[in-house]
Amino acid sequence: MKFSRFAGAAGAALAAAALLAGPAAASPQRAAGAVFVQTDDPAGNTVVAYDRTPDGSLKPAGSYRTGGLGGVLDGSVVDHLASQGSLQLDREHGLLYAVNAGSNTITVFGVDGDRLVRRQVLPSFGDFPASIAVHDNLVYVLNARRGGSVQGYVRIAGFLVPIPAWHRALGLDPAATPEFTHTPGQVAFTPDGNRLLVTTKASTNAVQVFDVDRLGGLAFKPTTTTLAGAVPFAVAFDPRGNLAIAEAGPNAVATFGIDRRGTLQPIAQAATGQAATCWIVDVGGRLYLSNAGSGTISAFDGALRPVGVTSTGAGTVDAAGSSDGRFLYVQTGAAGGVDAFRVGSDGSLTPAGSVAVPGAAGGEGIAAS
Repeated sequence: MKFSRFAGAAGAALAAAALLAGPAAASPQRAAGAVFVQTDDPAGNTVVAYDRTPDGSLKPAGSYRTGGLGGVLDGSVVDHLASQGSLQLDREHGLLYAVNAGSNTITVFGVDGDRLVRRQVLPSFGDFPASIAVHDNLVYVLNARRGGSVQGYVRIAGFLVPIPAWHRALGLDPAATPEFTHTPGQVAFTPDGNRLLVTTKASTNAVQVFDVDRLGGLAFKPTTTTLAGAVPFAVAFDPRGNLAIAEAGPNAVATFGIDRRGTLQPIAQAATGQAATCWIVDVGGRLYLSNAGSGTISAFDGALRPVGVTSTGAGTVDAAGSSDGRFLYVQTGAAGGVDAFRVGSDGSLTPAGSVAVPGAAGGEGIAAS
């Protein structure tokens, strides 16, 4: 079992964390029907919870301080983090992870249906945490500034313990401008957990792929695939395990295999015909891409055949699908809202209402149970 050799050292850190965090949340009740939205407010980051009704519309259920601050990258307007995956729900273990970009920390919440209990606030060991990846008992955070870095943690009994040896610098240019297009966009595990990926956006137009060892640590150097002019922003994986990338340069979606060396091998590409195609999510085997400049969602099937284009509120950013694949929730960063959609059997989207999230203009980070 992974991390058994860390049990002694991690146990002491865990005990200290438990004392600082206070009582743990009650055992999570895995009832479906909650959506969590991060405000990324520089005055005080908050996660707002909503109940999902049977028709997919949302009703407010609570608001929870992360204990940290939101942050704003230079040049950003509707996407202050310019990233995907800043709020991650671990459905299996009843935990929610949030970044606090303005205070260089991450927050761990226990999840009880639509209720949250804050367990920990931990350092991200870098500057401007913007994305989180989760696989089994591993958690990695992506720090966007100062050339970028990733830091790893192990989850033990519902708490995170940082492992200093699991820190890697990305080696990007910290002075590249504009900042919001040149900082890294996302950290993500492959479905089997054997690799960790980082997108570099316009900084180097590349995807860095780290091998993950049997303990959860990373190779010292990644395999880097450069995608000239692509501006690889965010990623998702289709049911066959192929990597799908939202390419902001050509406003397109592209799919790739990953070979034994960690190099990306092209499979297909399709243009969205929209502006600022940056975010991507797989729901029920179909890919949905957020086009911030057009205020739309573009849908494609697994072969990248277009399914349709659906209008949203202005500044379409991060998105999340419900665990049953019936609903899609999309953040609209211009006003700080969420648009809800029912997902049809053919992948088409039908509006199911919208909500305004208090204090969330420009914010990113959404997760659904």
